[in-house]
Amino acid sequence: MRFELFIARRYLRAKRKQAFISVISLISILGVALGVASLIIVLGVMNGFSQNLRDKILGINAHVIVGSYAGGISQYSELSNELNSVPGVQGAAPFVYTEVMLSSPGGVKGVVLRGIDPHKSTDVLGLSKEMLAGKVRDLDHEGEYPGIIVGQELALSLGLSVGDNVNLLSPSGGRSSAGFTPQITTFVTKGIFKTGMYEYDSSFGYTSIRAAQEVMGFREDMVTGIEIRVNNVDQAHTVSNTVDEHLGGYPYYVRNWMEMNQNLFAALRLEKIAMGIILVMIVLVGSFSIVTALVMLVMEKTRDIAVLMSMGATRALIRRIFTVLGMVIGALGTALGFFFGLGISYLLKEYQFIKLPADVYYLDHLPVLHQPADLLTIGLAAMFLCFLATIYPARKASNLNPADALRYE
Repeated sequence: MRFELFIARRYLRAKRKQAFISVISLISILGVALGVASLIIVLGVMNGFSQNLRDKILGINAHVIVGSYAGGISQYSELSNELNSVPGVQGAAPFVYTEVMLSSPGGVKGVVLRGIDPHKSTDVLGLSKEMLAGKVRDLDHEGEYPGIIVGQELALSLGLSVGDNVNLLSPSGGRSSAGFTPQITTFVTKGIFKTGMYEYDSSFGYTSIRAAQEVMGFREDMVTGIEIRVNNVDQAHTVSNTVDEHLGGYPYYVRNWMEMNQNLFAALRLEKIAMGIILVMIVLVGSFSIVTALVMLVMEKTRDIAVLMSMGATRALIRRIFTVLGMVIGALGTALGFFFGLGISYLLKEYQFIKLPADVYYLDHLPVLHQPADLLTIGLAAMFLCFLATIYPARKASNLNPADALRYE
């Protein structure tokens, strides 16, 4: 065992008459542990919310969207097959996008209507996983009326269930002597989905591409754009650039999910940073208590320090003794903080004993996700703050004059 560590351990295990210093050391350890545990839990919850929100958004949205400045893409089947061969692309499917009004005996509601290919879109969208009733493939079944799938909140507000008819008012109507007359088409409800996000569940509807083309007045070979799913969602930006280069730019444009939700995820990152800074202050407070403990220990051990220096201990050795002592306190506090932080996080994730109001949040529990980089940063930051806390006491101890310290002994 190194001499510095041997002396530090002796000082850490104070005798009965020095119990007050030992209590201060224990408070220092608990202060650091509290700050580290708080950081681990809060950043884990923030990461969990961010990851869960991303999964919800990407559950019914594509990773990359290809559109056209001309207002639509013709010959989309050939283009979809071409995009499927781009490296990193898992699947590509056409879609039609429009905004319409749905009316039923239960009320009237504005809706974002998306026409999709019921077979190809299952490889691009995660809508089939969100279905409460019916199936996405039911949109392809021909009947007297075209089919539509709506969100749970939209179905509740309009009083719809599977099999009910609903009238769709589209903007592709005509002008008459009485003014603009919207086109009214009857649809049958084929399914109901639930993503857990109110914005989607209350204002999104899906139908087949052919039905959406008729609503928009498109030709059979015309769609609004093409949705793309990539193999790695974190590489969506790289794949979108590759697709853009493959298409050759104008008249096509390419956007990925990061760009389309940039403001939302930027706000989440900012909130995470702000919470991290606030909680680092707790660790800082704990490190200040290390300063107090070491200064009082230096005052208590003045005679011991003088004896060591008179026996040949250098000032650098005295500094190292108190630096090691402070780092031992910091390491114990950090380890204890990791134990409690990861333990509580595991209990939160496994047993979900903290419930959230379902009418406010899109989750009913606190999600927890720990990233190795965050844990490493927390550990290094805690130890660095504890090291800074040892600088002043260590210098004060090394600057003692042995003659002055032993004069009255």
